[in-house]
Amino acid sequence: MKKVLHSLPAKLLLAMVVGILLGFVLPESVMEVIVTAKYIMGQVITFCVPLIIIGFVAPSITRLGAHASRMLGVALVIAYTSSVLAALLSAGAGYALIPHLNIADQVEGLNTLPEVVFELNIPQIMPVMSALVLSVLVGLASVWTNSKTMIQLLQEFQNIVLEIVQRVIIPILPFFIGCTFCCLSWEGSITRQLPVFLSVIVIVMIGHFLWMTVLYAVAGAYSGHNPWEVVRHYGPAYLTAVGTMSSAATLAVALQCARKSKVLRKDMVSFGIPLFANIHLCGSVLTEVFFVMTISKILYGFIPSAGTMVLFCVLLAVFAIGAPGVPGGTVMASLGLITGVLGFTDTGTALMLAIFALQDSFGTACNVTGDGALTLFLTGYAEKHHMAEQTETEVL
Repeated sequence: MKKVLHSLPAKLLLAMVVGILLGFVLPESVMEVIVTAKYIMGQVITFCVPLIIIGFVAPSITRLGAHASRMLGVALVIAYTSSVLAALLSAGAGYALIPHLNIADQVEGLNTLPEVVFELNIPQIMPVMSALVLSVLVGLASVWTNSKTMIQLLQEFQNIVLEIVQRVIIPILPFFIGCTFCCLSWEGSITRQLPVFLSVIVIVMIGHFLWMTVLYAVAGAYSGHNPWEVVRHYGPAYLTAVGTMSSAATLAVALQCARKSKVLRKDMVSFGIPLFANIHLCGSVLTEVFFVMTISKILYGFIPSAGTMVLFCVLLAVFAIGAPGVPGGTVMASLGLITGVLGFTDTGTALMLAIFALQDSFGTACNVTGDGALTLFLTGYAEKHHMAEQTETEVL
């Protein structure tokens, strides 16, 4: 129980509640301080976005390239395909369902927030898209030239960025989100939109189960094996993912569950499950797409255009491959897309982080359970191409 109370989602939930309650009673003079603090923390988070992109994406490419093989290529293709299709289907559902949600007018009858007392501008070291292109090119070039020094440097840089995330970004997130919800409460908008957020979370969870059904149906049809023989063993992994909110933390349990299946090859389990835990985040991607569309409608009065959402989905699936398998890894790695492609402000970013964290455990559970379907696909591919089964010591 103590561990749950000290978890990030619990802290964010507490920050949201405290922020909402304070927003009902604080005078305008105090709100000036709150608005200023929110602005400064938002600047710090925005500054770190290019660092997070480079630190997550480039090292991931070098790790994958260093162990390049035909099966690795197949794994990457099916992981990306699963994520991008989940994102696109989520976007389609968003266009179909969000206009029918009872989203109140954000302009009429709301209080006007006070101005920032002073502006501490902290510009990014480079634009978001520049960071993405740099990450891809440096990662690929390091593999092509077999530059061991650069590969090691990128790994060290990733460790540095992870420390920045854990020691700077994560600790200030509860305060940033608390200030954001305090502002929303003071404006009067949060009381109007809470039922919408609850409805969206339910819709997203239904989407998780629908997508897992699709994955297992396709994998079963391709491999010629009964997918139920995989799914029925995944209960412990699903529950562990709900509790830990981390694909990495659930990895040991997921391996145990997958090994119990009679239809999965053991070499494919040893190779696929750890790999997919880091590159296959279909549940998180599905969730993020639907949430950003809802938040855009709530805060800015419109849903992004179809072209913008397609671009966002395609790039988000790339970011998901490089995202860490830790709580909130997907949304943290894709902050640059949220601000750069969708144009979210600090308020929109904070709202996205908060709402995403509330259901992150279920998105992670979808990711982990979906890994079993992709491993079944790998088993079918290996069998169809008559690849000899490797022993444990031979597995990549």
